[in-house]
Amino acid sequence: MNPYTVVLADDHPMFREGIRRIIERIADVVISGEASDGLELLEHLKKSCPDLVILDISMPNLRGLEAIREIKKLYPQVKVVVLTMHRKKEFIRQALADGADGFLLKEDPSGELIRAVQTVQKGEKYLSPLISSDLISLTLADDQADLLTMREREVLKLLAEGRKTQEIAEVLFISVNTVRRHRYNIMEKLNIKNMAELVKYAISQSYIPEQS
Repeated sequence: MNPYTVVLADDHPMFREGIRRIIERIADVVISGEASDGLELLEHLKKSCPDLVILDISMPNLRGLEAIREIKKLYPQVKVVVLTMHRKKEFIRQALADGADGFLLKEDPSGELIRAVQTVQKGEKYLSPLISSDLISLTLADDQADLLTMREREVLKLLAEGRKTQEIAEVLFISVNTVRRHRYNIMEKLNIKNMAELVKYAISQSYIPEQS
C-alpha cells in the first residue's frame, strides 16, 4: 500500500521540524515536502500532489486562506488541515467555507495532530477540541445558510411546509421545472438525501416551527 503523503506549509522552520517529528510517528504516513509560504506551496503541488496539506493561516506572499481556495480549485482531491494560533470565529468560519477539512490550534497537544491526520485520512472532518461545540455548531450552520440563494431559501421553506411542486410554482410565480431545479440545488448544497432530512434541517434553522 502506498504511504499517505503530507506536505507542511509554515514560515517557521523549527516549527515545521517539530510537526515533522510528530507526523513521522503515524504508521504509513510520510512527509513528502515542505513550504515556507503559500506560493512555494502551490509550486510544490504543481510537481507532486500529496494526500494532505497542513498549513498555517499566517504565511507570507500567499496567506493560508487564499492558499486553501487555490488548492481546492486546482486540486480538489487534496485534503487540507489548518494548523494555526488563530482561534477567532471568522478565521474558523472562513477556512471551513473555503474547503478546509480540518482546523487545529497550535496550542493543541501533539496527540491531537495525530488524531487530526488520521480523521481526515478516513475522509472525515476534524475540529480542535479547544474550539467550543457551540462555536462549531454556529460556524457550520452559518456556512450552510450562506450556500443558499434567497430564492432557494424560499423554496426550502415551502418544501418543508409540505407544499407540492405545483403549489410552490404558483406561490412563487415560477415554473415547475424551476422549482425542481431549486430543490435539486438545495439538496446538493446541503448534502441532504431526502425530504425527512430536509424538514429536520429547516426546523433546525427556524425556517418552520418545530411541532410540539
